[in-house]
Amino acid sequence: MHYTRLDFSSQILKDGRLYVAGGEYGTGKSNGEVYDPLTNLWTNTPLPGNVVSDACSAILEDGRVLQSLVGAKTGTVIYNPIDNTYIPGPSTHGGFGEAAWVKLPDNSLLQVDINSKNSERYIQSLNKWVVDATVPVNLYDSYGSETGAGFLLPNGRAFMLGSPGTTALYTPSGDTTMGTWVAGPTIPNGGGTPDAPAAMMVNGKILAAISPIPTSATHFPAPLYFYEYDYVSNTFTQTTAPGGVTSLNHASYYGNMLDLPDGKVLYGEQGSKILYVYTPDGTPLTAGKPTVTKIVPYGTGSYAMTGTLFNGISEGAAYGDDEQMATNYPIVRLTRDTNVYYARTYNWNSTGVQRGNRPDTAFFTLPTGLSPATYSLSVIVNGIGSDPISFTPGTIVSLNHNPDASALRRFNAVAFGSTLTLRFRVDAEVSDGSPLHMQLVSVDGHIVHQEQISGSGEFERRIDLSQHGKGIYLFVLDNGKGRITRSIAVQ
Repeated sequence: MHYTRLDFSSQILKDGRLYVAGGEYGTGKSNGEVYDPLTNLWTNTPLPGNVVSDACSAILEDGRVLQSLVGAKTGTVIYNPIDNTYIPGPSTHGGFGEAAWVKLPDNSLLQVDINSKNSERYIQSLNKWVVDATVPVNLYDSYGSETGAGFLLPNGRAFMLGSPGTTALYTPSGDTTMGTWVAGPTIPNGGGTPDAPAAMMVNGKILAAISPIPTSATHFPAPLYFYEYDYVSNTFTQTTAPGGVTSLNHASYYGNMLDLPDGKVLYGEQGSKILYVYTPDGTPLTAGKPTVTKIVPYGTGSYAMTGTLFNGISEGAAYGDDEQMATNYPIVRLTRDTNVYYARTYNWNSTGVQRGNRPDTAFFTLPTGLSPATYSLSVIVNGIGSDPISFTPGTIVSLNHNPDASALRRFNAVAFGSTLTLRFRVDAEVSDGSPLHMQLVSVDGHIVHQEQISGSGEFERRIDLSQHGKGIYLFVLDNGKGRITRSIAVQ
């Protein structure tokens, strides 16, 4: 990074790059930058326009980032990663300093205003914050005005952890009208969450770091305990601390958590090079399990895939205002024998949560040097993996007389408005004197266009996509003995 940062905003962008901004400590308090893993370079963003500090941020459905500005009290900006610009965002009704944002199934963002029982939601379609229902308990402490993390539970409710030992449960309306709040269970043994990490595990339970409730003398007290919150029984159960001990002798804000692809939770602390891994009990929730329905080639070493729940049922681990570490995006894991490989995923179609059976798409690129072989492929979100499928890298080409793919020449596809224009030349060795069957198929398997083509030579076809929209399409040319395919991305 070009700037030093501690306690800052971060988001994985839809194209696979990393966005960071601000920092409560360090030189980057009022700056943002983006890391590109393909070039291994950081690029500065324009100045956001105010002090970012330890601010909330959220990835929006269109791939932009909603960034709060601590220095502006209620002001936000929206970052566009395509052209590297900020524009003014909507102001909140109350202050968001120290607040946590929770993404709900309708893509709205839930916030409890600082030092109050007022809640509000950001409605993406309206680009505005709307007033929501009153919280029945105070989630902020009276000394450092801190609170804990927030989560979307598997049952569709939001769960907020409070610094004074309180918790609250929110049931969303699903539209712009108010939801409903009820008090949750009190954190046991006088515990609270003044700036404390937590993580939703693959079994749906929340692993939470819990310290004593703050006092006027000690805003961030020790020691630090660890509990699991079970949303089914609505209860807390104490578990061991990292290292197998009962507690750690420091405040809660030192730690952080991250959901790992293998279903475990990573825990680390400021100033320490030692990392710990927590293994949850039980089995991964079926409700959070992604599915893969189709994979098609998309250029050299790259593929487009479709399925469901590529963004999971929650955002994964959380901290609150100081840190964001969402993992609600697809990770492609390839396994062969005892070897495990990960592909680079990018351009997933949604950033939503609990999308149910709505179709999802994403792209992935195979790791450099991957050996030609058949692999077991799974898509993982928040540590929950899909059923593995058999996957053999390579193009889908099978022709009679074994000509190579260049037998389909000068292939070009251009989309303008709702019309896709296809231009291509077919060599005689493909037609072989027989009629050719041409299809354009959407990546979810629907036939958009089909016809018989006779002979070889130059061809042009204009296809109406007004009923189908953007996405990945597969062009297929079949002579009854073999076929050539080409992938087309309409964006």
